[in-house]
Order: sequence, then structure tokens, then C-alpha cells
Amino acid sequence: MTLIAIGLALWVLPHWFKRFAPEMRAGMGDAGKAVVAVLTLAGLVLMVLGYRGAEFVPVYTPMPGMGHANNTLMLISIFLFGVGGTKGVLYTRLRHPMLLGTAVWAAAHLLVNGDQASILLFGGIGLWALISMVLINRAGPWAVPTNGRGIKGDAMNLVGTLVLLGVIAMIHKWLGHPVFMGTYY
Repeated sequence: MTLIAIGLALWVLPHWFKRFAPEMRAGMGDAGKAVVAVLTLAGLVLMVLGYRGAEFVPVYTPMPGMGHANNTLMLISIFLFGVGGTKGVLYTRLRHPMLLGTAVWAAAHLLVNGDQASILLFGGIGLWALISMVLINRAGPWAVPTNGRGIKGDAMNLVGTLVLLGVIAMIHKWLGHPVFMGTYY
């Protein structure tokens, strides 16, 4: 649990550094970007190691069949992650598609994981995403992008989403967590 908490801190603090100390961050230039990248990567590694090594301490029992809800939400989450890259219809309608996708990802995983480590990891990342949206919104108005590709971008995103979901499912199966079983218990 300690590694997860340290990893979360190393994930959250560099991401929020720009929001809470914009002048200091701007003054660091490219070196600041490198520091943020290294700390964020270290946080990610610690979260994975901490989660994989955490003792299973049940807090709640997920309802039967929540694996299906998880898979549907993951499809939505991955699609949201691709909105900015493929510039589909939602590109000009959602200010924070990746952060929204992260929040959906976290909620999906909390539906099927009721242990202490999962609540800390997925709940922590989900809260980070939601708070980040608020911080960004408070920083200033959104300049709505106008260079979207429309439905063509959405079609590209959907294909990429399906491929990525398949890859993620294979990795989860390899790790001993088959995702298409309806529930994980």
C-alpha cells in the first residue's frame, strides 16, 4: 500500500506542478518537462509494483456480472483517450477527453475490484482526473478547437479503440485476469 501511495504522489504532484506553481514551472523550461516526465514515470512504476505486491484486503464484494459493465466502460474510456489524437466529433465538444477517459477507467475498475489496494489506486487516479478537470477549468476559458475531422476521426478512433481493447484484454489474461468472463470472481 505504501508503494501505491508514494506512486500516486509522484503521479499527482508533477501533473499539478504547472497548476500550482506556473511561474516556477515555466522558468524550468525543457528541464522541467524532463523532471516531470521522470517523476511521473517513477510514480507509474511504483503504483504498478505496489498494486501487484499488495495484500488482498477485501472491502466490498463487486456485484455479479460487473465484468460486463467494466468492459463496456473500458471501451468508452479507450475511445475517450483517442479523441484528441483522431480529432473526431467529440474533439470540438469535450475539453478534457483524456481526463474523462481516466475517470471512466477508474470507475470501471472499481466496479470489479473491491479490495483496499484497488480502492487506493483506482480511486486515487479517478480523483486526480476529476480534480485536474476542475483545476484546468479554473485556470481559464477553453479555446474550442476548430480543426476536427468529424466522423472520419471517430471511425479511425473506433478501429484503434477495438485493437487497443484487444491488446489490453490479452495482457490482462496473461496476468491472470481474464476480462471477458462477466465477473472476475
